[in-house]
Amino acid sequence: MTLARAALLPVLWVAAFALFAWQDGWRLALTALFPNSRNPVFERATLLELVGQHLAIAGLASVLVLIVGLPLAVWATRPSGRPFLPLIANTVSIGQTFPPTAVLFLMLPILGFGAQAAVLALFLYGLLPTVSGALQGLETVPADALEAGIGSGMSERQRLLRLELPLALPSLLAGVRTTLILVMATTTIAPLVGTGGLGVPIIGGLGNDNLAQVLQGALPVAMLALLTDYSMRTLERRLTPWRS
Repeated sequence: MTLARAALLPVLWVAAFALFAWQDGWRLALTALFPNSRNPVFERATLLELVGQHLAIAGLASVLVLIVGLPLAVWATRPSGRPFLPLIANTVSIGQTFPPTAVLFLMLPILGFGAQAAVLALFLYGLLPTVSGALQGLETVPADALEAGIGSGMSERQRLLRLELPLALPSLLAGVRTTLILVMATTTIAPLVGTGGLGVPIIGGLGNDNLAQVLQGALPVAMLALLTDYSMRTLERRLTPWRS
């Protein structure tokens, strides 16, 4: 079953991008669904271009979350960082308490319009699931497993790499999956600070009362989020076969 899912995954992504590239097909479908709309398709950029912009912003924010969040969680569970664990947990929780749009506008005087403010807002919003998942996984490693590692002569680094991270992997991957889906969906706010992405037709359509353009942006976002979820679940099953 896992091999079948893995084989299906690239097919689904290729099919999705083929559909995004079929601009005439979207025009026909949206015109049929909204015959009274004068401009059923967003014309200033192709759907494929908007998808590329969306993935670039979401991808950069997600990479930053992984680069910062995972080492932060590991450090917070080491003796040197454990005193800061409550502070780290509370801080990343606060980061998701603020709506991304609020962070965007707070960053405008500092970063100005552009992708930097959008990426920072998405980074802060997506940090909590990754850090929480990693912390939960590392904190729930059985004590007897750690004692066995110490008894076998493993160094702290060896215990982390060979024992703690493999045992924490299911929770860690679940947190990363949640982050990627949240960031993928929330990147629709990026056009509020002058960047591109699939939020452009959504926001433009809402402003012009054009449901066809809203749908043109919302459907691909939903597809990307579902594909991201499916991809991560496939990866989880591949890396943690004992949980399947």
